[in-house]
Amino acid sequence: MDFKKTASEIYKAVGGKENISGMTHCATRLRLNLKNESIVDDEKVKNIDGVVNVAHGSGQYQILIGIEVPKLYEEFEKVAGGNVVNNNDGMSHNSSNTSIWNNIFSAISGIFAPLLPALAGSGILRGLLILCVQLGWISEKSGTYTIWYTTSMAVFYFLPVLLAYTSAKRFGASPYLSAIIGGALIYPDFISLMGKAGNGAITHFFGIPVVLMNYNSTVVPIILSIWVFSYLYKWLDKHVTENLKLVIVPAVSLAVMIPLTMIVIGPIGVYGGEAIASVVNWAIEHSRILAGILVGGGWSVLVSFGIHWAVNPIMINNIATVGYDFICPLTFACNFAVMGATVGVWLKARNKDIRSFALTGFVTIALSAIIEPTLFGLLVNNRKIWLSQIIGGAVGGAYLGVMHVTTNAFVFGSVTTFPAFIAKNGANFMNAMIGLLISLIVAAIFAYFFTKRDEKLA
Repeated sequence: MDFKKTASEIYKAVGGKENISGMTHCATRLRLNLKNESIVDDEKVKNIDGVVNVAHGSGQYQILIGIEVPKLYEEFEKVAGGNVVNNNDGMSHNSSNTSIWNNIFSAISGIFAPLLPALAGSGILRGLLILCVQLGWISEKSGTYTIWYTTSMAVFYFLPVLLAYTSAKRFGASPYLSAIIGGALIYPDFISLMGKAGNGAITHFFGIPVVLMNYNSTVVPIILSIWVFSYLYKWLDKHVTENLKLVIVPAVSLAVMIPLTMIVIGPIGVYGGEAIASVVNWAIEHSRILAGILVGGGWSVLVSFGIHWAVNPIMINNIATVGYDFICPLTFACNFAVMGATVGVWLKARNKDIRSFALTGFVTIALSAIIEPTLFGLLVNNRKIWLSQIIGGAVGGAYLGVMHVTTNAFVFGSVTTFPAFIAKNGANFMNAMIGLLISLIVAAIFAYFFTKRDEKLA
């Protein structure tokens, strides 16, 4: 693919600077906030070299590229230059009057997408470390263990700093001042104020009571803080004269936002995030079969609209706070059901193109957990085959839910991330393998019967 040429053609096809109000990307998609999506010819965009498919969701025009989307995005930024200005609040506003939920999904996507490789890689390392300890290859008291543990957990500990940076890029604030705000929340002297009391301890700031929290590994507080900061930053940038901006803007920003976050926004974010996670986890605990069916079967539907990002922070929060998660295994069920659907198609169809596409999809998902090319290139175009995947994911997800299968890291569902299922309870890994095998086999069987001998790619 000629990334520069593809970026230029996409830029023109979607209406250029007159129609683009914001842009970002995730693991496989270029995500554009368009003022008017109706003027864009989807077929014209699809015919551009390197474009697999297009989708509309989360208040965005999503162009599926594949795992090389970061390289395309770099060229797209160059083509757009300074002509594209993100919305003032980091949300999407177009002529279709997208709902507040679409705006939230769009923002979450832009904030978490840059961090997903780091989170996934750390998750794999964490699983491998647990395996080495269980096999007796590494002692938990050794320096090797501490260094490897630090390597795998650093991304979670410093989430406030990393999320501050990506949130600032999304909301239009200074990334570096935002990172300082995030860093202040996990500064050792600030954390030490809690003493042995832990979360809920009280200190004072000029007589104002401050409820102390341990903010390492937290997600919601810093995102809320930087969203608020973006308004202050833009106001200061507009009203402070150029010769004073270098000093006044950062000084006022930090002097206002760090105490404000510690006193008000932080505690609200912590309790709010814990409340949301508790509700979701409570629902899963009390209806594991239903949760398994809905997530295992419906995850591909969420992915097709790009709104699965709304669930990822809950999984990340669970891993960071309690060390395991029940939702992540159910996303594995979806991925392995997609693999199963490709097996069924490969076994039944006789057309070389669709068989080759199915085989490529199987290998891609097995190694990288990227389902979008197969989802948009095969399943979306044949609803019966998609139904096969949904059934397989639902059945396998139900088993995983009933057997209380968990992951010890936030990872994407593939063969390479199996270490995330390794736990002190050896049955967890075995039940995970059984559940994923169920997903794959059930989807393969249904896909085989739903696939026609003369099936072709759309």
